[in-house]
Amino acid sequence: MIVAWTLGIFGDDLPKGGARETGLLVHVSAGLLILAALIMRLVWRAAVPPPPPEPNEFRRWLGAFADPSARLFHYTLYALLVVVPVAGIVTQFARGEALPLLGIYEISSPWIRDRAFAHSVKEIHEIAAHALVFVAFFHAGAALIHHIVFRDNTLNRMLPRSK
Repeated sequence: MIVAWTLGIFGDDLPKGGARETGLLVHVSAGLLILAALIMRLVWRAAVPPPPPEPNEFRRWLGAFADPSARLFHYTLYALLVVVPVAGIVTQFARGEALPLLGIYEISSPWIRDRAFAHSVKEIHEIAAHALVFVAFFHAGAALIHHIVFRDNTLNRMLPRSK
């Protein structure tokens, strides 16, 4: 996610030509990989429900707001993980450009070029990408606070279990 976001921010600063085209390819490929990982995550989450929340100080402080706020944050994270790559794909197609699939194959744009629409969707893509980075850092920070400050098992439950 950081690679896609960084290239989205600084990709236009790359020298014109091969470097900029490579940066765009890596940016798009990272976005598609994020979307693929999200799909796998959602399938896994549908098959394996999450364990019940751990008791901790944070839950005691927030009381009845703890579970809904955590759920809202997770839904926001998932929604942004969908909106950002989909808006990027729509932007690419609205520009009339093909969507490169990891540099192996391209999907031709199904639309006629529409600069105004592409610009509008690109704005959504950028704002949502910034929000995604913010929410992801907040999520990671919350996990670390649970681990370091509250010393509960929340972070350990996020990590893959070793057999």
